[in-house]
Amino acid sequence: MRRTLIRSATVISMDDAIGDLSTGDVLVEGSRIAEVRPSIDAAADTAVVDGTGRIVIPGLINAHMHTWQTGLRGFAANWTLLEYFRRMHAGLATMFRPDDIYIATLVGALNQINHGVTTLVDWCHNNPTPDHTDAAVRGLIESGVRAAFFHGSPKPEPKPGEPHFSEVPHPRREVERLLAGPLADRDGLVTLGLAILGPHYSTLDVAMHDFRLAREQKLIASMHQGGGPAKTQGGWEKLLEAGLVGPGINIVHGNDLPDDLLDRLVDLGVSFSVTPENEMIQGHGFPITGRLLKRGVRPTIGIDLESVLAGDLLSAARVALSMQRALDNAESRKTGGTIPATTTVVLREALRWITTEGARMLGREHQIGSLTPGKLADLVIINASELNLHPVHDPIATVVMQTSLANIESVMIGGAWKKREGRLLVEGLETKKHLLAQSGRRLVRDIERQGRAA
Repeated sequence: MRRTLIRSATVISMDDAIGDLSTGDVLVEGSRIAEVRPSIDAAADTAVVDGTGRIVIPGLINAHMHTWQTGLRGFAANWTLLEYFRRMHAGLATMFRPDDIYIATLVGALNQINHGVTTLVDWCHNNPTPDHTDAAVRGLIESGVRAAFFHGSPKPEPKPGEPHFSEVPHPRREVERLLAGPLADRDGLVTLGLAILGPHYSTLDVAMHDFRLAREQKLIASMHQGGGPAKTQGGWEKLLEAGLVGPGINIVHGNDLPDDLLDRLVDLGVSFSVTPENEMIQGHGFPITGRLLKRGVRPTIGIDLESVLAGDLLSAARVALSMQRALDNAESRKTGGTIPATTTVVLREALRWITTEGARMLGREHQIGSLTPGKLADLVIINASELNLHPVHDPIATVVMQTSLANIESVMIGGAWKKREGRLLVEGLETKKHLLAQSGRRLVRDIERQGRAA
C-alpha cells in the first residue's frame, strides 16, 4: 500500500476533535487519511514530505460552477444578469459543440485543482444532447478532480412550435442512462446530481416532476433561485405542501427569498450555495450569508462563472466574509451608532463554508471536508514561507485572508498527488490550453456571424 507522511507542518484539520496542530504530521495510506497527530513514526516504505513552513488544510469544495464556460473567460464580465440570460443562454450557449464542452470542463477542472479545490460541483446546464453531457463527464474524469456532475438542461429561446424550456421536465431517460453507465458508482470520483429548473424557472408541473425524480433516484436536486420574477407564483408553497422539500434540496443564490419561506426551508434541512462575487456583480443582490447564519446554518460557496470572474475559491470565501462583515457593521452603525464591539463573523467560519459545509451539502461529510482519519485523503499544502505569507501569526488568517494561487504548493486527491511543488501533474497542458483558446475564439466568431446574418 502506498504511504505518504507529511511531517512537521501546521495542520488545520477542520475536525473539532483533532483541532489545529501548530506542528503536526499527516499520514496517508492508500486513498485515505490514516493518522493526524503531533508526531508519527514512518514505516520504511513511506514517502516523507517535509512540511516545515507549510500549512496543510482539507481540500477545498467548490459548491457551484458552470465549468462549461471556461473557454469564455472574462467575456461576460460587463454583463448584468439580464444580459447574461440573453447573450449567453440564448446566444453563445447554442453555439457549443460537444468538443467545446469537453475542453472547457477539462481545463476548468484542472484550474480548480491548481487553486486547491479537490471537489467541484459542476453545474452543467448546456447539454442539449447526450453527446454534450458525455463530453462534460469525460472532461471531469480526465481531470482527476473529485466532482459532482449536476446534470442540467439548456435554456435557449424556443423556436416556432417548440415549448419554452420552463415547460420541459428533466429528462428521466438521461438520468437513468448516466446512473447505469459512467456515473453508476455513488461513491466514485465523479458522481451524479440534478441541476433542475426549480419553481423560480419552471412551471409547477415541471417543478413537481423534477423534485419527484430527484427523490426517486436519491439524487441531490440543485436549483437557481432569483434573477427576476418567478415563473410560478406560489411554487414553493405547493412543493412544501406535497412534502417534496427537505435534505437533498440545494438552493443556489436565494437572494430574494422572503424571511418566512427561508425559515421553513432552513427548518426542513435545505442547503444553500452562495456565489458572492457574481451575485453582486450581475445584480442578484446581496448574498444571504448573514441571513443563514442568523438561522443557525452555514452557506456553501461557489465560483459560479469564469466567464465573469476568477476561479479562485479562497477569494470567493473572502468576498463572502468581507461583504457580511460590511453589512453587519453598517447595520450596527444604523441601529446603535457605532460598529460592533467585536467581529460578527470569525475567519474559521469562512473556511468551513468551503470545506466541511461543502461536504455536508453533498451528503459526503463522512468522506471529505476535514482531515479526519478514515476519510478520503483530499488535502492541500500551502507554502507559508513565501514572501506574501511570512511570518504566520494565525494560520487560519493566513489561509483565509492572504493565501493566493501562488501559495498552493501541492494538492492531493484520494491519496494521489495532482499538484506537486507548484506544478500540476498533467500531461499536454499547453496543448489543452491551445484547444481551449481555439474553442473560445470559434464560439465568439460564430455568435458574431449569427448576429450579422440576423
